[in-house]
Amino acid sequence: MFMTPTIASILNFAGPDMIVILLIVLLLFGSKKLPELARGMGRAVKEFGAARDEIEKGISLSGPSEGAHAKLVDTKSDRVSPE
Repeated sequence: MFMTPTIASILNFAGPDMIVILLIVLLLFGSKKLPELARGMGRAVKEFGAARDEIEKGISLSGPSEGAHAKLVDTKSDRVSPE
């Protein structure tokens, strides 16, 4: 089963490093702004995931043979002929 890596594991932060970063964020934004900031980050991640899923769905539905079944229109005789 695939596990989603967290930001801390991607950037290879250990416990003390992460605590220092969180303290700096707390000092910069204050305790009242942190929940709002976290909500905004959560919404952004959710929207990004939805957009990624929509693109993947569109790619899988279109398939590689979409262009192969295109039809040409003969403008002189108003006939449709397969390619």
